[in-house]
Amino acid sequence: MKRITFYLDFVSPYAWLAFERLPEVLEGLGYSVAYKPVLLGALLQQHANPGPAGIAPKRDWTYRHVTWLGHAQGTLLQMPARHPFNPLPLLRTALACSDDGHINRFVAGTVLRHVWQGGHDALDAARLADLAAQLADQLRSGEDAASDGPKALLRANTEAAQAAGVFGVPAFEVDGKLFWGLDGLPMLRAYLDGDAWFDGPGWEAVSQLPSGLPGKA
Repeated sequence: MKRITFYLDFVSPYAWLAFERLPEVLEGLGYSVAYKPVLLGALLQQHANPGPAGIAPKRDWTYRHVTWLGHAQGTLLQMPARHPFNPLPLLRTALACSDDGHINRFVAGTVLRHVWQGGHDALDAARLADLAAQLADQLRSGEDAASDGPKALLRANTEAAQAAGVFGVPAFEVDGKLFWGLDGLPMLRAYLDGDAWFDGPGWEAVSQLPSGLPGKA
């Protein structure tokens, strides 16, 4: 059975769409999923990437695109009242339910629905308190979003993701291979299905392709 590490940040609408889509795409396969919250902003900063929200026309397009994608795949997606927002309270709330940096599907789904269903402010204090109550039976003893444990787990998760070459979310790692984005799910399925393409040179060869940009090798 293959083990898939699903890197996600709750601020990403594509992470929500991929979370909902993954079971259907991988239907019939034997696999397990480890959901690993990371700080998307740190991944973007590592590569001086402003992200879609940092480019005004791309921001508008991204929000239209994800709303349509949700409609097309049958996943309820409503933009929260403010976006982007600081996801740290949500990431730490989720990781208060973990002792090793991974969270289960119930925790991941509960936090993602908190953000992406209803069109509310994801950081509203009353809603955050309600979210914590929903996850109360998942919490590690003595832990909450303000504890040192979740903070350390988030830092370790994000550093591990950076070291593994994760540059955005959602990302899926299996057998040391990274698959990025909602539109990478069919490729992930093909790999898990044993597609012979992955045994050829196609995967590794691209990393040796010279860049045509000045100052790049």
